[in-house]
Amino acid sequence: MKAKIIVMRAPGTNCDEETARALREAGAEVEIVHVKKIVLGEIDIFDYHGMVFPGGFSYGDRVRAGAIWAKKLKAHLWEKMLDYAKSRRPVLGICNGFQVLVELGLLPGWSYDEPQAALAPNISAKFEARWIYLKHINMGKCIFTKEIPEGAILRMPVAHGEGRFTLKSEDYLDKLKSNDQIVFIYAKPSGEPANGEYPFNPNGSQHDIAAICNLEGNIMGLMPHPERATYAWQLPDYTSTANESIYADGWLIFKSMVSYINEEIL
Repeated sequence: MKAKIIVMRAPGTNCDEETARALREAGAEVEIVHVKKIVLGEIDIFDYHGMVFPGGFSYGDRVRAGAIWAKKLKAHLWEKMLDYAKSRRPVLGICNGFQVLVELGLLPGWSYDEPQAALAPNISAKFEARWIYLKHINMGKCIFTKEIPEGAILRMPVAHGEGRFTLKSEDYLDKLKSNDQIVFIYAKPSGEPANGEYPFNPNGSQHDIAAICNLEGNIMGLMPHPERATYAWQLPDYTSTANESIYADGWLIFKSMVSYINEEIL
């Protein structure tokens, strides 16, 4: 039996096909499903072992990025989404999907009454589309990085106008750190933290945060696009460097997700 994963779709998403391809490359069976079919009861999310919210600009990012899609889910599917998350099935949010999970309150996941974090407009006030470096600092909680050694430096691209991770207070930042919920931070090529320096930290995120997970480690949101760094030929320097693998760093996230499903859910 194969891991079966649903890639959610809404008006404005534009990375669903690439995300589905990356998951299939990692060994999963994947279906792209419009949220309307789930709201109408035509599709049951519990028929899937994992869920991904891909990147894009859902509902035109009106109001703020991810807000309308999150409100729609909250109004029509909240109890089911909450049960799904509590079942320890993996839920991944990429870029706009990260924004949706934060707006829902599934990340950081401390309280579902109101968001404890936000993905605010970039400090540069520009749409940032560039390759960046990430440092993996999670100590083992997050299921999406089981294939990635702690301290590893990865490369992935970003493409967003609202990616500045912010928290309500410094106490919340301390809570993220003590709970091992920070997964990736923006870094320099040397592996040193970006320390807010542009363009290594492309958006001005607090503590250089690029990705977080929930307390249980089965939900992760990240601003960079792993589906755009699945194959070695997607790398910007592919033609000028020797690549020993056909895969790039982003594939490890999808591989970790599928491996977790195979080992813990199936």
